[in-house]
Amino acid sequence: MVATNTRVSHAETGLVTAEVIGATRISPHVVRLTLGSEALRDWRSLGFDQWFRLALPASEETRFDQLSERFDLRGYLYYLALPKATRPVIRNYTVREHRAATGELDVDVVVHGLDGIAGPWAAGLPLGAPVALIDQGCGYRPVEGSTWEVLVGEESAMPAVLGILRDLPRECRGDAIIEIPDEADRQPVDAPEGMRVQWLVRTAGARPGAAALEALRQLALDGETVSAFVAGEQQLASGGRRHLVQEVGVPKAAIDFTGYWRLR
Repeated sequence: MVATNTRVSHAETGLVTAEVIGATRISPHVVRLTLGSEALRDWRSLGFDQWFRLALPASEETRFDQLSERFDLRGYLYYLALPKATRPVIRNYTVREHRAATGELDVDVVVHGLDGIAGPWAAGLPLGAPVALIDQGCGYRPVEGSTWEVLVGEESAMPAVLGILRDLPRECRGDAIIEIPDEADRQPVDAPEGMRVQWLVRTAGARPGAAALEALRQLALDGETVSAFVAGEQQLASGGRRHLVQEVGVPKAAIDFTGYWRLR
């Protein structure tokens, strides 16, 4: 299990089925999928780092109609009890953009060769593939009275960090640190003028998240009331939270953190 304090908020839409109607490799390590469905016209748009469970096909026999409408503990146990031959693979992703008028939702999938399941599947540009989604809300929470926003993540958290930057009040000030494996993976940023955005290109062979964690440790945060979001590989998420609490004195309640994955 990876550490997190992300809360789950179940939407009334429940399980939404859709189809991959667009698939483009937008950079060396990112494939953008566009999911389309009439049901996505009613998808709630929360912005920031809104995330969802994405059920994708594991084979031609995969079925989505057996999934629960909720993915709480009961829904998860129900999922595990489904026959493996027809059970979809479920992964967590961030909404990159939602267009209610057309019933479309974009999701960026990180691809690292043949590693994982979702990455290789997305790399095949699976146009026409059926999928299912369950909206789970936002992990980021603005902290009342904060004077400095700190956002940290590597490529797996890039959609979340960019979404938060896009939706922050324009008067916000702070630092955003985004670590990527290749300069070409950098994406356009819509951020308040007072947010300093630092892109870090990871050295080949280095541990994902290590450069971002070191950059976080170098931030001068004295005198600020910090609100923080730290996400990505487990050591970045837990190490970033530990640094902010123990070395900077940020209250635990002012830090949203989640380990999206763990390096084996």
